Amino acid sequence: MAIIKPNNNTLSAVTALPSAIATGKVLQVVQGTHASQGTFSSTSYTASGTDVTITPSSSSSKILVFYTSDFYIANANAGWEHTLYRATSNLGSANGFGSTRADVPDTAFQIAVNFLDTPNTTNATKYEFYVRRIEGSGDLYLNGNNSTSVITAMEIAGW
Repeated sequence: MAIIKPNNNTLSAVTALPSAIATGKVLQVVQGTHASQGTFSSTSYTASGTDVTITPSSSSSKILVFYTSDFYIANANAGWEHTLYRATSNLGSANGFGSTRADVPDTAFQIAVNFLDTPNTTNATKYEFYVRRIEGSGDLYLNGNNSTSVITAMEIAGW
């Protein structure tokens, strides 16, 4: 078997990638939380109050966003969608990132989403979790029972 010698070193002597490989590194992490209970009933996307602002160091950076929140739907036969906004732009499809539906009253869900964005800016950029009712009636409650919604943004060196 041949021994591979990158840069005249034996394979066992290589301990790290060359420093010139800068893509994919996590450059910064910021987090926002929202502990207040929110009550929503609108059929239009409405800001949840769970947001985070990050200022990318390079316009080629990617921003990896994670958010989690508890949903509580009091009424039966009600459906809700959730999505992520960057400033005023819905990053999900027309139907957001997903939906939940309660077939029986008093139904609880936990929502967890991650999304890799390319904002192409070095300006402060706000990400926020939004919700809307898509069927039925009644309210959606976020952060019931003393829970906390969390949103985390990670700047990843561009590639």
